[in-house]
Formats: sequence, C-alpha cells, structure tokens
Amino acid sequence: MSEGPVAVYLAEFVGTFLLVFTVGCNVLTGSPVWAATSIACVLMVSIYALGGVSGANFNPAVSLALGLSNKLEWKEVGIYCCVQVLAGVAAGLSYGAMLNDVFNLEPAKGFGWWEAALAEVLYTCMLCFVVLNCAAAKKNGCDTGNQFYGLAIGFVIIAGGYGAGHISGGAFNPAVALGIDVSSAFLGFFWGPVYCVYEIIGACLAAGLFRVVRPDDFDETVTEYSLAAKLVSEFIGTFYLVLTVGLNVLGGSPAPVFSIAAALMCMIYSLGNCSGAHFNPAVTVAILLSGRGCIGPLEAVAYMVAQILGGVAAGFTYVLMEHGKSFPLGPGKGHNWVGVSIAEIVYTFVLCFVVLNVATIKTPLSQYFGLAIASCVTAGGYAIGGISGGSLNPAVSIGISSSMTLNGGMFYKCLIYTALEMVGAGLAAGCFMVVRPSEYAKGEERRALREKVTV
Repeated sequence: MSEGPVAVYLAEFVGTFLLVFTVGCNVLTGSPVWAATSIACVLMVSIYALGGVSGANFNPAVSLALGLSNKLEWKEVGIYCCVQVLAGVAAGLSYGAMLNDVFNLEPAKGFGWWEAALAEVLYTCMLCFVVLNCAAAKKNGCDTGNQFYGLAIGFVIIAGGYGAGHISGGAFNPAVALGIDVSSAFLGFFWGPVYCVYEIIGACLAAGLFRVVRPDDFDETVTEYSLAAKLVSEFIGTFYLVLTVGLNVLGGSPAPVFSIAAALMCMIYSLGNCSGAHFNPAVTVAILLSGRGCIGPLEAVAYMVAQILGGVAAGFTYVLMEHGKSFPLGPGKGHNWVGVSIAEIVYTFVLCFVVLNVATIKTPLSQYFGLAIASCVTAGGYAIGGISGGSLNPAVSIGISSSMTLNGGMFYKCLIYTALEMVGAGLAAGCFMVVRPSEYAKGEERRALREKVTV
C-alpha cells in the first residue's frame, strides 16, 4: 500500500473497531429487524472508505484467506490479525463501558456446537470467498476497476446474519468473536476461541474453492475457465442461495427476502465473469433459448445438473442445521394452484428477462448487473411470497422438495413448480427476441437499427 505502514494498520484498526462496536450496539440496543443490515452497512462503508489504504480486511479470517491465496504477504497477515483482534477487544470494552452492559457469544438456545460450527464455517467461507473474488481476483478484483466490491462483501452479512444468526449469533470474524468474549469475560470465556477455529476453517475452505474457480490467479497459462471450474462455480452459487432460503424460512427471519436477494447478489458479483452466475436452471434455459451462442445445449444441461445438485445439497444441509426441520412447497394460506401458476410464471419471467437484458447483451451492465438481478428476487419474493413462496428457480424448488422427503413429504410439487418456472423462462426468451432485435442483427442491419434508435 502506498500510504505507509502506520496509515495501513490504523485503517485496519479503525475499520475493525467500527464493525465490532456496531455489532455490540445492535445486539444490546438495536432493532432486531435491522441489526444485520446495520452491521452490513458499517462494513460496506468502511470498505469503501479504507479499501484503498489497507485493503479493508477488518477480519483475521479474511487476512488468512488472502495469505493462503498469495494475495497478502504472511508477515502482513500476522500484523493485520494482531491489529484486528486488538481493535475488536477495544471495541468490545468500549460498548461495554458506554452501555454498562455486555453479552456472551454462544450458540443460540436449542443449538449445539456442531450447528454453530456449520453456521460459522459456511458463512465465514462465503464472506472470504466473496472478498477473494470481488476484491482480489485478477479478472474481477479492485484492480479491474469494479466498484461493487464493497457492496458485495458487506451484503454477505445480510445473507448470513439473517440466515444463520439465529443459530450461532453470526460472528463470521475472529475479531468479532474475541472482542465480544473478552468484553464479557466475567460472564464466562469459552466460545470466542472456539468460534475462531470455526472461522479459520471457513477461511481455508474459501481459499481452496477460490483456487478451483479462479485457476488463472495461480497459473498464467490459463486464459479461459474450464467447464469444470464453471460447474463448481454454479454449484457454489446455487448452494449458498438455497441454503440462505432454507435458513431464513426455518429460522423465522424478520427479513427473509432481503437476505436471500443479498446472497444471490453477492454470488453473482463473485462469479459472474467465471460461469455467468446463472444459479438457476430457468435462467440457463432462457439464455439457451435466446440463442446468440451464449451457451450450448450440452453446457446448459451440465449447468442445470450442477445447479440442482447444489440446491439438493443445500436442502440437506439446512435440514441438518435445523434439527431435521424442513418446509413444503405449495400454495400459501388462502391461495390455490392457479395463483401459484400465475405468480411463478410472471416473476420467473421477470428474473430471466432482466438477466437477459443486463448480462447477456453485447454491452452488458458493468457495475449494477448483480444488484439488478438480485432485486428481481426482492420484488418477486415480497410480491408473491404469500402466494407461492416465491421460488422462481427450479434448483430452489427441487432443493426444498428433496429436503421434505427426509420428513416423509411429497416430492412431486417441485416438478410442477419447475414446469411453471420453465414457462416463465421461455416467455422471457421470446420477449427478449422482440425487444432486442439489434442483438440478432448483422452488419449493415445492426448499424441501421442503432441509428434508428439514436434518432
């Protein structure tokens, strides 16, 4: 960094202090509805403010993942971690002194060490994975001029905080865990170091996955991503999407749709220029049907298999984390299958149509594509969640129904949902062909169309 070591380490201290202080204030006095959003926002603004100084790690797990990925020298990793932990402890003592109150970090009532371990490992992995892909990757990091990195990283906290916070408390950061535990040491000091172990495992897992999906960062001879890397990308993105869906629903989250949309946005920004970040068989079908050679039939089938496997794996995972609980697909209370059919077709159309228009055209959006696509989930989830559940994605539908079979539920409903969602995808592809003729025009015809639009 060009600012010098004092500036760099102070930046890490300030950013980590603000993060942990905001965590403490929200837990002790904040709104249970908006707490995760508040924490995500302070992380996001601190990243944008200080990323150009220190890289804005603010998390020993993130620094470790960067070190394992050859993005940060090990000497710096060690210093960063020490500064971050000191800042976390200072913040914990500060909010404790200000409020004359503290709290212990531990698994929520009814959950044990292994459910908390899964929550912390999986979402710390997600956080570190998004950092690596959005801030450090050669083809997608800050050096490429992207300005979405802070938004993507910060909103992991919205995905994980609302999704898994009811299980582990949602630390995802050793500086947070130790800051909370040290400040409340007189109530007992145990879970902070244990959570650190979970979070370190998550960081290592993220670094491993990053090597698989971004081989070009470790081998200069790699110029294009292999099908294997793309399929792993599709599996990971779909897994985190469906996992966040299940945990929000079963945990009674106060902001489930916002959390699910955040998870989708984070993964789109992370993996968009790797696999295209479909994470949805309906999206893949829409892109295939829209033509233009964006994806071939065999690759599309492989994508859909990877997405469905990711959804099923996530379904089994959230059942494991929620003591065997699952939830069914089907019409909401007071609604019928006619309403479900219309709702799923219309909003799957919206999702697929937006993807086609912002991500597959010749001049796609460069900064806001992830936000635009994820906002379709926000729109559809709140609009029709009470009617159909707002799946909009065969991988989500199949993942939910697969998890229900563990409790004797019926599998067939996901096939109905999948058929409806595919109809929405087909309609989106057809409408795209009509509204984007220039995408199919050639040579003189294309220039004439552009001139007509300009006039």
